[in-house]
Amino acid sequence: MRHRILLPDELGRHFTVQQAAAAGIGRGRVSARDLDRPFRGVRSVTAAETPLDRVAALAPRLQRGQLIGGEAAMRVWGYPHPGVWSVHAPIVVVVATGSSRVRRSGVAGRRLAEGRAHPWRIGGIPIIDPIAALFMCAAALTEDEVVIALDAMISAADNYPGLRAGRPPLTATDIEERLQVWGRFPGSRRVRDALSRAREGVESPKETETRLLIVAAGLPEPVVQHEVYENGLLIARCDMAYPDLKITIEYEGDGHRTSRDQWRRDIQRQRELEDLGWIVIRVTQLDLAGDPGPLLDRIRRARSSRR
Repeated sequence: MRHRILLPDELGRHFTVQQAAAAGIGRGRVSARDLDRPFRGVRSVTAAETPLDRVAALAPRLQRGQLIGGEAAMRVWGYPHPGVWSVHAPIVVVVATGSSRVRRSGVAGRRLAEGRAHPWRIGGIPIIDPIAALFMCAAALTEDEVVIALDAMISAADNYPGLRAGRPPLTATDIEERLQVWGRFPGSRRVRDALSRAREGVESPKETETRLLIVAAGLPEPVVQHEVYENGLLIARCDMAYPDLKITIEYEGDGHRTSRDQWRRDIQRQRELEDLGWIVIRVTQLDLAGDPGPLLDRIRRARSSRR
């Protein structure tokens, strides 16, 4: 049996034919059937199993000034975007105005005016900054979906699910300033309107979704991440709360269900809050995906009971 020539470690999982040649690997080896060909001129040790794998496979083929943008950029950063990210979805590649658009199977080339996008690099992937990525996607998102993304962008929480470590810290002011730079663009009005509804401190997309549902039903907006102290000690940090009425609304994600320790902490925390006279209303995905009426009625009854 003929053994394949081992590839040098420095080539990594994805590499171009030119990079292989520079490393002394001949045409015969890069043409072997054990290597995947995700894009023209690119070879991968294994086929892409996730959309992120596919973006990483494209990265070695990108030239200076070519950056991952649009939905793919939002997904790589880990910011919330509706729907399922398909491994077959076209990857948007951004270049500056005046440059030639990238034309390649599986790639959608876009131009952006100079200064609109700030270049970053994530694990070898050249990419635009989060604000530019959101602005590129804004026209395809609802206002609520933009609020969810903005809440994630201005959150400093280190436990927000999915967000990439090392992301740039952002504030509402940063986003307002970039809106001024971008001027009018498809979805710009949606972002401006959504920014007034974004809140700092949110720790998950479902917290935002729950808050928006409550407000849309005509109920007062709850305070985000309210801290409850007793005798100077922090008892709980509530996802959402009406502090004056001692009502807290807690979204229970899958982590609360699958982690035994988390489940036990949640029960203890609820008991401590109830001992202090708080009403604890727990929310699950079923409340958001199904008929929200019972949840909203429960909140209304809780508020009425405190008047």
